[in-house]
Amino acid sequence: MKLTRTFRRLAVASAVALALGGAAQADEVTIGFTGPLSGGAALYGENTVEGLRMAANEINEAGGFDVDGENYTIKIEALDDKYSPSQAAVNGKRLVQQYKAPVIFTPHSGGTFALQAFNERDGFLVMSYTSVPAVTAKGNKLTVKIPPNFTDYLVPFAKITMDRFGKNMAVANATHDYAKYWTKEFVPVWRKMGGEVVATNPMDYNKSADYYTGVSKVLAEKPDVMFVGGASEPTGLVVRQARELGFKGGFVIMDQAKIDEVAKVSGGLESLEGSVGVVPLANYNTPGAERFVKLWKEKHDGVATSETAYHYFAMYLLMHAMQEAGSVDDPAAIRAAIPEALKDVDAKHNPYDVTAITDDGNLGAEPQIAEVKDGKVVIRETRDYKE
Repeated sequence: MKLTRTFRRLAVASAVALALGGAAQADEVTIGFTGPLSGGAALYGENTVEGLRMAANEINEAGGFDVDGENYTIKIEALDDKYSPSQAAVNGKRLVQQYKAPVIFTPHSGGTFALQAFNERDGFLVMSYTSVPAVTAKGNKLTVKIPPNFTDYLVPFAKITMDRFGKNMAVANATHDYAKYWTKEFVPVWRKMGGEVVATNPMDYNKSADYYTGVSKVLAEKPDVMFVGGASEPTGLVVRQARELGFKGGFVIMDQAKIDEVAKVSGGLESLEGSVGVVPLANYNTPGAERFVKLWKEKHDGVATSETAYHYFAMYLLMHAMQEAGSVDDPAAIRAAIPEALKDVDAKHNPYDVTAITDDGNLGAEPQIAEVKDGKVVIRETRDYKE
């Protein structure tokens, strides 16, 4: 009898151990990230990857997600590329070969183009956080571009600042690839609308912490408007130093920089009077945006930004695409499933109400514009400003 009881206890203990072991042994899918996690753009990079982590943590804490009868959790593997396209390519190879990542996120156009050189051959999906239209115009079948095209902002930005301040503009933005794309597209629009470019002096926003020399150079030409932008923190420094040097005009802020983050460095919204840029997340009135801002404040200092919210949404979208595809490691099937997966994303996980994707991989959201007027953010609609 004693021996029988002993065997029963061992059998129960083994069953419990197996059950617990099975619960703990959910398969893990690694999602890769390569972006700037050091240098002047480090905050920008951290904001993007934090959106992925927030969503992954929520999914994992809820028990993971099921794909074709198997349970999975998500691991985010983030590598620093210091905003260098060549390093992004090295990181991409490592993420695929060492970590077996079927999907890699990158928050800059240079990194995107570097990954696109081999992603179709090596078999991974690029989730690109850049608004450069060429990213999807290349015809890469394994690329998704997350934010709207920056070209949607060109005419509205030019019209608002030109009408308010005047036609003379100085270019004092960053030197990385994305800033160059912006400059190449924005300057012709400004000129076509009757404006002049009186000074051009791009600066390396990723290395320098003192922009007085560069700012002084463009202000010597007495511009009405300054075209600035890169990562938010260095953009804030450029704005602050321009104000300290006596500039009274407006700022066109390219969409990588976020007005609320810039204001923290530049001296508050008052220092940004007359600026145009993308709408701060806190000013969006969608249920998803309001929830996300609240969620951010519970565990973070600083500002909840659009790049964080977009990556949070993109991670949930990717999870649902894997479920629709019935696979966590077939990038072509995952990409093909995204149109249906968009229908599955709960509104609370979709701060920008993204509801569509084009055949070439552009996720669709209607962009709005923020103008700082009388020390407050005023929202403008892009459709109200046509050439």
